[in-house]
Amino acid sequence: MSKENETSMMEFTLLGLFPGIRHVNFLIYTILLVYIVAVTGNAILVILLTLDPQLHTPMYFLLSQLSLMDISLITTTVPKMLTNFFSSTSHISYIACGTQVYFYISLAGSECILLTLMAYDRYVAICNPLRYVIIMNSRVCLQMAIASWVGGAVNSLVQTSYCMHFPICGSREIQHFFCEIQAVLKLSCEDTSAYEKVVSVMGIIFLFIPFGLIITSYILIFLSIHHINSSKGKSKAFTTCSSHLMVVVLYFGPTMVIYLTPSALHSSEQDQGLSVFYTILTPMFNPLTYSLRNKDVQAALKKIMS
Repeated sequence: MSKENETSMMEFTLLGLFPGIRHVNFLIYTILLVYIVAVTGNAILVILLTLDPQLHTPMYFLLSQLSLMDISLITTTVPKMLTNFFSSTSHISYIACGTQVYFYISLAGSECILLTLMAYDRYVAICNPLRYVIIMNSRVCLQMAIASWVGGAVNSLVQTSYCMHFPICGSREIQHFFCEIQAVLKLSCEDTSAYEKVVSVMGIIFLFIPFGLIITSYILIFLSIHHINSSKGKSKAFTTCSSHLMVVVLYFGPTMVIYLTPSALHSSEQDQGLSVFYTILTPMFNPLTYSLRNKDVQAALKKIMS
């Protein structure tokens, strides 16, 4: 049997989320509830943004793309974890693991790009309102969405192909609840230090630089808001911006700790906890953040329900 066939038939063992925890049933059913809320909330948000003509604006179009990414991201990890728990197994095939690595990296990268472009949208809307319609036209919005999806996909294709080519020796136990790239690399019997540096560089490109651009955008935005005379205008600007800024902090915070700090500074358990935050909890928080704090979305929901 060839080495490629042996590799494709290989199975890994996912040790799961916090192995050895006492109240595992409570944890799993909580995650199931979070998954249902996240998928339902984001699906409703996409439907509202599609059906209500008043929400056919650049900001809400980009928000609909974020909701689609959130649904896809949480579905990449949670269903497999729940399936393993309810079927009393912990195995995942090599192909399934590689597929999970690919979609995880792709969607995570796409969200980083999209959140940066959403910050640019808010910057143009507040700092250059007279040219907003011209700059953020439908063609530009479509290009932004495509760039987000394609950018994450291309980056993931390169990283997944390289990551999964390393030979696995000895233990095949992945100390995580899904096939996270760094956890998979730890199983290799070859020196992966060079590739780990590549992962760090990509982390800078997809995390640090976008986060810096977002912070710069919001500094300019808040300076512009300070000069708005109308208290109502200030309040509306703060509301729309604070919702997006909250999502940015919830998403970029944990990922930057995992991928931009030395691995010696955080344990596998801490990595899992942070991964839960941005792969499971953040997709649930996003639709709640935008719907509860946004009067336009609330009005659209009441219109659909009435």
